[in-house]
Amino acid sequence: MTRCRSGAPLRGYRRSSPAWFVDSSSTVPGLLSIFHEQEMTETVHDTNGHGYLATLVGKNGRFAILRVHSHGLVTIDLQCYEEDNIAQLDNLLNALEKKLKVLLNGNITRIKRLPALVRGAKVDRYWPTADGRLIEYDIDRVVYEEDSAYQNIKILHSQQFGNILVLNGDINLAESDFAYTQAIIGSGKENYAGKEVLILGGGDGGILAEVVKQKPKMITIAYIDQKVIDGCKTHMRETCGNILDNLKGDCYQILVEDCVPVLKKYVQEGRTFDYVINDLTAVPISTEPEEDSTWEFLRLILDLSIKVLHPSGKYFTQGNSVNLTDALSLYEEQLGKLSCPVDFSKEVVCVPSYLELYPFLSSYAKKTNKDILLSVYMLSHFVVYSP
Repeated sequence: MTRCRSGAPLRGYRRSSPAWFVDSSSTVPGLLSIFHEQEMTETVHDTNGHGYLATLVGKNGRFAILRVHSHGLVTIDLQCYEEDNIAQLDNLLNALEKKLKVLLNGNITRIKRLPALVRGAKVDRYWPTADGRLIEYDIDRVVYEEDSAYQNIKILHSQQFGNILVLNGDINLAESDFAYTQAIIGSGKENYAGKEVLILGGGDGGILAEVVKQKPKMITIAYIDQKVIDGCKTHMRETCGNILDNLKGDCYQILVEDCVPVLKKYVQEGRTFDYVINDLTAVPISTEPEEDSTWEFLRLILDLSIKVLHPSGKYFTQGNSVNLTDALSLYEEQLGKLSCPVDFSKEVVCVPSYLELYPFLSSYAKKTNKDILLSVYMLSHFVVYSP
């Protein structure tokens, strides 16, 4: 497919005061003259009194939108194909910017040229953050892609973050993201030697690879998707090393199963763990817990996890973007509704590939009249992990 570059919009921001009102009758002809020099012809559209709007078409498939808003904002969006003459397009944009400054007599609050968006590319470089901001990554190739029974799996290569695991369109973990792994296992403050550890999720192998170094008694992973494990053991070696080459080792076992039946089985058996690490799903963005099945799943996992915790055990999990304050507050409320009381403390961690800050929460709980440290290290992240 031919790639279309939605190129370098010029946005001239004017003050909102009527004194700085843009007169389209004097501004537009000057801007159109620049387009005419490039053999682009315009079609003017009726805006029903909401300023001026024209679309322009030129050679090589060039397309532009010129809009003068009634409140003083001037926008010019230029689209072209990759094989177009980029130097010529830069000259066009430079000429438009210069002409704007002349026509408006320097009375511009701000003028900004944005980088081009590349649409229809073979490799998708654009991924949204949890709070709705668009990020362009330096992704240059797809190294792995499979559709499993549960999700679409991609591993993409980034020049600065290494290989990145993407599940159902959400960035999960990059090889650069050791900070995530460290945070969700307790930020170096825990001693796993000789302990029983249960990891829910964690199919990328990062948590397992780190905890196993401390020589625990046994680590059990419950992760449902073999194809994620297969992709990561080949293409995420910086994260997992060789730990995923075998589903069993001297002090670990990987159960390729849905974690909910596994947890229910352990509850029935009365089995307990010193640590439960929940790497399944982020705190939902939704603030309607009664209507969102992800919240329902989160509460179920939390309830079952606490039931399999040793009386002195610890529980770690992730949250969501630090900007999603309502959702994070709601998560704290959900913890407060547990059968045992919970207190919280927080810290913030930056995970490189997420390009967002993430709060972590530590909490203390009580269970059957015995003290439990429920460490809810909320790594706020916009990804929903598959169970």
